[in-house]
Amino acid sequence: MATEGDTTTMERALDAAASVQGLTAPNPWVGCVLSLADGRSITGVTHPPGGPHAEAHALAQVDGRADGATMFVTLEPCAHHGRTPPCTDAIVSAGVARVVVALQDPDSQVSGRGIARLREAGIDVEVGVAATRATEVLAPYLIQRTTGRPLVVLKLAASLDGRTAAPDASSRWITGPEARADVHRLRAASDAILVGAGTVRDDDPELTVRGVEAPLPGLAFDPLRVVLGTAPDDARIQPCLELSGDLGEVLDELGRRGVLQLMVEGGPTVAGAFHRAGLVDRYVIYLAPVLFGGDDARPLFAGTGAPTISSVWRGTIHDITRLGDDLRIDLMPGSTASRSGVAMASPLHEEIST
Repeated sequence: MATEGDTTTMERALDAAASVQGLTAPNPWVGCVLSLADGRSITGVTHPPGGPHAEAHALAQVDGRADGATMFVTLEPCAHHGRTPPCTDAIVSAGVARVVVALQDPDSQVSGRGIARLREAGIDVEVGVAATRATEVLAPYLIQRTTGRPLVVLKLAASLDGRTAAPDASSRWITGPEARADVHRLRAASDAILVGAGTVRDDDPELTVRGVEAPLPGLAFDPLRVVLGTAPDDARIQPCLELSGDLGEVLDELGRRGVLQLMVEGGPTVAGAFHRAGLVDRYVIYLAPVLFGGDDARPLFAGTGAPTISSVWRGTIHDITRLGDDLRIDLMPGSTASRSGVAMASPLHEEIST
């Protein structure tokens, strides 16, 4: 049976997993804590494709020997040959006595096979420890593996009266430096960033990650840049992937390319299109203490909205964070479940985080 100590150690493994989100796609970001019989504790994380998985990374730090140890891993170890050998083989060979797993892997190549392999080898396996938080940490991976599409995060920044730009289209630095730094952390956690061709023509953004250091030596966060439409050859977003057509088909294509989390940073036209199509899993809205004070400034969404109050879109506020003078609001569609049925989050904290 799992203990309170098991949960505490799994939380450490989940923190380690979250630190490499954005570096491992199309593989999941996994964390591992190896509690050795002599009392030492070793942490491993999944490396980029071709590199070691979290379990192998931890075991390599003890030269592959961990007799009598307990391994805590945030996702079921793999039992198949891919770019790397099966993690289950390494665990069995190392002499690990017990494996504590947060979640079973929904990938068709795994899906219980790793757990079964460990149990067949006589290893005690406990499944479901800290599963709620693990489901949230791994939500993009779980959604992509169950729906074929990435989790979609729509990022918006606006004044308190819901405007994103002045009538002359100027909008630079509505929010302060703390909020802008947070946007870069959100980009780093995403495998791709999408904007419309109109935004490229008007703003010529780079859409790179700045000021966020990768936790693995020699690596940097470098999300795929995606444009709906065609970008000029000399645009700063180049090189980029240009896609067009039905948004669902766009998501299908990105899912096939191994994108697990997509961050949409387009203007009001693109934001409105994703919103009305019901394709957003998480809204991240940055609100600045700014008032445009009229109805001629540009809104969050362009296009036709709800015709009556009974048909307005209603979501669930998951979290509110203060960033300098600004607020970050994390909003989920309808409930705490995503469109795939994967639980995404817990209800709102009562206090504002600082």
